[in-house]
Amino acid sequence: MEGRCAVETWAEFGFSGASCTPQVKPGVGTDVFICTGSDEVYVFSTKERKLTAVLQFPGPVRDLVESHDKQLLYAACTSGVYCVSLQFLLSRAQSSLADASSSPVELKISSEFLLVPEEGVLSLLLVGSVLLTLSQRDTSWMLTLYNCPKQSASSSCESLTSFSLPLVSSVVQDDDEGKTGLRRRPVLICVWSSDATPPLSSSTSSSEVTLPDRHFRLEPVLFKLLFGVDAAIAKSQVIICGLPDGCLCFLPLRLPGSRLRVLHSLEQPVVFVGASAVMETGPGHAQCLVVVGELGRVVLIKTDKGGPEGGGNTAGFTERCVPGPVVCSCVDKNCLYYSTGSDLLRLDLSEGSSGREGQERNEETSSKTDAARQSPTSLSVCRVIALAEPTHNHAGEVELLGLSVRGQLQRITLPVEKEDTELSKMPSTQVGRSVRDLLSAIGDVCERASVLKTTIKSKNQILRHLNQVLNISFLLVAGTNSEENPIRCHATTKWSRLLQKDSLNLTCVLDNSSPYVLEQGWTLSMTVFPLSYPPSAGGESSSTNFSFPFNSLPAGESLEVALPLAAAGEASFPMTVSCSLIFSLSSLLGKEAANFHGSQRSRISLPLNTLTVDWLHALQVSSPIAAQKKAMSQCNSTTTDTIQAFLNSRIKCSGRGEGGGENASKPEQEQFSASVRLSSELVRDMLVGKSSGVDPQGPKLAPQNVHVSLLEWLLSEGPGEVRTGHQGDKMSRSVVHARGPNGHTVKLTAKEVNVGEETVGKEESLATVEVQVESSSIAAVCGLHHAVLRRVQTLLQRAPERAASTKSIQSLGLRQALQRAEHLLQQIQQSRVSGAFGVGASTGQMTRSLLAVYRELRENPLLII
Repeated sequence: MEGRCAVETWAEFGFSGASCTPQVKPGVGTDVFICTGSDEVYVFSTKERKLTAVLQFPGPVRDLVESHDKQLLYAACTSGVYCVSLQFLLSRAQSSLADASSSPVELKISSEFLLVPEEGVLSLLLVGSVLLTLSQRDTSWMLTLYNCPKQSASSSCESLTSFSLPLVSSVVQDDDEGKTGLRRRPVLICVWSSDATPPLSSSTSSSEVTLPDRHFRLEPVLFKLLFGVDAAIAKSQVIICGLPDGCLCFLPLRLPGSRLRVLHSLEQPVVFVGASAVMETGPGHAQCLVVVGELGRVVLIKTDKGGPEGGGNTAGFTERCVPGPVVCSCVDKNCLYYSTGSDLLRLDLSEGSSGREGQERNEETSSKTDAARQSPTSLSVCRVIALAEPTHNHAGEVELLGLSVRGQLQRITLPVEKEDTELSKMPSTQVGRSVRDLLSAIGDVCERASVLKTTIKSKNQILRHLNQVLNISFLLVAGTNSEENPIRCHATTKWSRLLQKDSLNLTCVLDNSSPYVLEQGWTLSMTVFPLSYPPSAGGESSSTNFSFPFNSLPAGESLEVALPLAAAGEASFPMTVSCSLIFSLSSLLGKEAANFHGSQRSRISLPLNTLTVDWLHALQVSSPIAAQKKAMSQCNSTTTDTIQAFLNSRIKCSGRGEGGGENASKPEQEQFSASVRLSSELVRDMLVGKSSGVDPQGPKLAPQNVHVSLLEWLLSEGPGEVRTGHQGDKMSRSVVHARGPNGHTVKLTAKEVNVGEETVGKEESLATVEVQVESSSIAAVCGLHHAVLRRVQTLLQRAPERAASTKSIQSLGLRQALQRAEHLLQQIQQSRVSGAFGVGASTGQMTRSLLAVYRELRENPLLII
């Protein structure tokens, strides 16, 4: 293409804020109708270059169509379809010219011109005497046919039938207004087969007949392939609808029982539907339908010839993508002109074809021309929002009549294109620009390919990570209540001192014995929950949660974390520590995890095991030297207290007054105790099995120190995979002094006792091990007694089964133990009855009675054999 486009502004209407897509339509002779989407339609004379008339309708005009004889003008408004006689309009215009008035004629269209009282009509099409209206209902499109037998403005239309098609999207109009600022109007055209007789045909040949506006002739083969053999045989007109929801539909008019059918879907609003010659073999035979979408998708529908093996012809749908958005468009033979609002572009639709058959080209020139026509050519004309059908002047130049955003009516003249010299005479600057464009396009493709490669790699990594997560989840769910779970936690308790304040810490170790790697996104969660609570807590027990995120934990490795359990004197034991693994999808999916409603759906929680920390874990064991010093100090203190008590008693007896009693020493604190008795043989079997089977580093027992080994095991190990921090200290003693978590001192004693009845000989006695707990705090005694029984219960579950001796059981006075238990039960029931009726005993007496029963049960335990 040589030269540049010539733009000539003919008029400026100065409209703004159009609600519907503007139109520029050729009228009678040299008149042009301009519809801006408002309630006014302008009639402009291209010959005189001035505005001749203004038609004022009752509402915004959405579409215009002329009758085939150019005598009537149909306008679709919000209240219905109006019909105006063009002869009446011309007579008014001539009378105004006779009055020598330079102002245009203003004609107000009243309700007497209303032809079809149908509201919401968006598009019109006239086929012979049939007027078609297309409107939108709530969830469907409605195509209605009216019969207009008399071509006059006063004639009334009779409704024939209507067809409906469901909406693909209920927000089509909102989407259209958001992208282009205008409400997109549906497109209606009529397609004829080239061997059919179009309307108003005369005796002239079919090639010389001028088709009405929006009517196209299509070659018979493509017509038959698209619309069926029945429509081709009946030579039926076919209505094609391009809808804002992206559907391209068709309706044969002359076929009985026909209905609206979908031909294609652009998945974007349809802007333009027309016909192009492309590879034209005869005059007036369009071989291609052109459909343009708002976002730049161009679909060419044409006949694909059969292959070399003799296959039949098929209808081919070829898609192209051009820069968008497309505001308006028109077609001329083998060229598509469209405007994006910022530029007017020209797209060659021939795809390198020669035009008519028999015309040959050089292969090298053809390939270069095809490469140059892959992308549209800019015409350097901006802000065009409406185009009329292209025309040709006497010099063979293409002329376009357009309407700009500012309301300017412009004639755009395109220079003549000479294909034989297009490439050879291309300026060097244009060649350099083309090379730069190609290099830029290659760079864009490489960049997009790199981005896609990175995205695919990231998606593959995410899928691999999710696969690991699923495998770990199935593994943990299958072994939730099993001690052989490959991913478990074990812990160690240890006292530490910071800022002259003691606190108990728990060091937890997460062992990964599974074959999988715990990658980024996993978090070790530990919830500490006391099983009891002090009275100062107000009767409520609260839990504390600790979270430890980690990046990676390979198979066979472990993770060690530490957390504070309680300060000295502030905790309630025993307490449970529930361990679980939590995986966060947000760390893996990022923003995509926001699709999950609620934070709980984006997290996976898998329980591991539960640890229990009791009073034995929380003891601060004193060293043997410190214990010996404390015992000597207590002995000296006891002697001093005895002498002081004797002196005080003497002073009191001599009658020095009551004041002397206040200086007396405080009475010694009451000591509480509880004991557990086990058969020595049972203890030896249990600890030897523990040492040889489960823990190779356990105590090696000798017959003479069974009680020492039992006490050492109680203070170093325990059930629930929790150990104490002083397990490495070899105490090897039968008496242990320690301080409890509540600050009170406790004493643990282990000794061997022979148990038997007086009437039984020595040979019938049974060797037992007795573990006794002593403290001035009853809470400490109860807590330690519970912890000892819990450990013994765990050992009993692991001990080998053996038959018990019935004779030994009888010799141990089981009957007396049961009688003592019955006596204690009677005391408990009597205390409850007295407390309920308030008779016989005060609250303090009842409390002391119950405490005595409790101490009796603890100090005289049953023997575990």
